[in-house]
Amino acid sequence: SSSSSTEWSVFDKVQVTNFSLLFSGRRHPQQPNLPHTHTNISSYHCNLTMKFTLLLTILPSFAVSFTSPASFGVKANNAVTSSSVVLNAEANGEVNGSAHKKVIVLGGDGFCGWPTSLHLSDQGHDVVIVDNLSRRNIDNELGCDSLTPIKSPEARCKAWKEVSGKDIKFVNLDVAKDYDRLVELIKDEKPDSIVHFAEQRAAPYSMKSSKGKRYTVDNNVSGANNLCCAVVDSDLDVHIVHLGTMGVYGYGTSGGEIPEGYIDVILPGGRESNILHPAYPGSIYHATKCLDALLWQFYQKNDQLRITDLHQGIVWGTNTPQTSKDERLINRFDYDGDYGTVLNRFLMQASMGVPLTVYGTGGQTRAFIHITDTARCIEIAVNNPPAKGERVEIFNQVAETRRVRDVANLVADMTGVDVNFIPNPRQEAAENELEVANNKFCNLGLDPITLDTGLFDEVTTIVKKYKERCDPEKILPASFWNKKRAEECASLDPSSIKFKSEKETA
Repeated sequence: SSSSSTEWSVFDKVQVTNFSLLFSGRRHPQQPNLPHTHTNISSYHCNLTMKFTLLLTILPSFAVSFTSPASFGVKANNAVTSSSVVLNAEANGEVNGSAHKKVIVLGGDGFCGWPTSLHLSDQGHDVVIVDNLSRRNIDNELGCDSLTPIKSPEARCKAWKEVSGKDIKFVNLDVAKDYDRLVELIKDEKPDSIVHFAEQRAAPYSMKSSKGKRYTVDNNVSGANNLCCAVVDSDLDVHIVHLGTMGVYGYGTSGGEIPEGYIDVILPGGRESNILHPAYPGSIYHATKCLDALLWQFYQKNDQLRITDLHQGIVWGTNTPQTSKDERLINRFDYDGDYGTVLNRFLMQASMGVPLTVYGTGGQTRAFIHITDTARCIEIAVNNPPAKGERVEIFNQVAETRRVRDVANLVADMTGVDVNFIPNPRQEAAENELEVANNKFCNLGLDPITLDTGLFDEVTTIVKKYKERCDPEKILPASFWNKKRAEECASLDPSSIKFKSEKETA
């Protein structure tokens, strides 16, 4: 594995500064036959890492290496990633839980927000959901509903009360527009933490049109800035937990393993520094997450806000232990070309007997995480905030990395469907490697769920149950990164997608 230390060259006497490095990135030469990439974290390594971390915490001679905020780890499978948050958590007895907290979940009606809200409530935290229902409105705009029939937020919260005996409060509020109400809510509720999901989350939708691009920037960046301003104006010490994306790093631009948020560099004159990893977004959506990251850095430095930024991989799965308790609690399932995540789309297509739609060569290597682990990671972050004055804590929230065509072949082998390679609607490298450090969550108790064909059954069962709600014309991509990509995809015909009968797919 390559070192995370990178020497940056200066051309034409252009002075490289920390600020410019935030926006720089380097694309590696194209390599046509890249080897298969597959990284995961086994239970063995997680347990070993936790025991090793605990040992270090009780040996004073070693403790000094864990207190440096610049001490971030390396390879996920064979090294310990350490930061001050690990010691803080263990010293307070919070590795496997903490005192119950009040948590506001912004975007709590969404694909990640709803199961996270239920998980936090189930763990004893007092949860308030805030959402403006924009994702449901986009369903109307696209003419494509969730495959699963999701109830209204009010009905969901009522059902949760009946099932669990626990209350979840729902507030309809637009974080990007209703600033005064947001400040008032924070002052009234006095939360310990605010989990921020309230952003337009689909890269394809952000590239669909000028409207989608402008909305994504206006909503995501304004919402992040409003949240920071509101916490400052509330005069409360609130921990912000933001769901970001692995896409802020770019893919294959680090020259080796991607560290957790910060990277060691050598500046002109041989000066060593540890800076925020350079941004290399691949869509307007990803660009807004990069801009969010800079806002977090500023407000931490200027106002000493306590902030955790989670760079998450592609989410798969639908239900969690909590959403499975009652039909009315079911999570949304997106299968369309704009909002459907790649593995969920493959599983839906396979269940319907439709050839899997792989973009380009399928050589894109991406990070994956199950929806249950998303909720668990959020709780770990909530329970382990950085101390006031510490720099923004950054976790890579992933379980493993897989190449897209390998994931497609895994599903195809399980179901017997064909794999169909179609023109890529995205402007991206045809092939890339991806090696990701992800030890921090492991150190704090996460035993991640990895891709398992047994777990695929849960998704396919849901698809078959609600197959009548699926519109086959929404399966193919409908958003294109630029005119050239649109032209290359012009031959794709949404009406050509036909579902096989249950007898044919049996």
